[in-house]
Amino acid sequence: MIKYYNDLSVIELHVNGEARKVTVRPADILLDVLREQLGLTGAKAGCKNGDCGTCTILMDGLPVKSCLVLAVEAVGHELLTVEGLSGIAPIQNAFVKYHAFQCGYCTSGFLMVCHALATTKPDADEYEMERWLESNICRCTSYQEIRSAITEVLDTASRQTERSTYATIS
Repeated sequence: MIKYYNDLSVIELHVNGEARKVTVRPADILLDVLREQLGLTGAKAGCKNGDCGTCTILMDGLPVKSCLVLAVEAVGHELLTVEGLSGIAPIQNAFVKYHAFQCGYCTSGFLMVCHALATTKPDADEYEMERWLESNICRCTSYQEIRSAITEVLDTASRQTERSTYATIS
């Protein structure tokens, strides 16, 4: 069922495990609502047309560019921003270990894409990893450090999946 919004509306967004109420216009993009109303500034406004990926967040566990999503479209979905990773996602440690950032502007978007890849496809091969990384742009560092970080996380996730599968079979 389609819900129509007129003028200002109060909507409830589920962000980082919390229900948050915000007042929006039907045309407000999710990126601006996250940053300006909720104070979640990890997602950055880079191009605001979906090309760069600095605004990437997860919606229901998959990466979306929040500059292309209307805030009202996010109602009823689970949203995860880089702030919601809370320092516990293995990809964050791997980015630090491999120096997979320089200026940091694109880092949150890459972290979200890599976290989603590691959690939804822990057995991803190099081709699939490259396809996921294509959605984001970094102008400062080589992509090799980012590839090294996600490769380590995927290798660890794959080994854990194999161990749990083996334990289930045994």
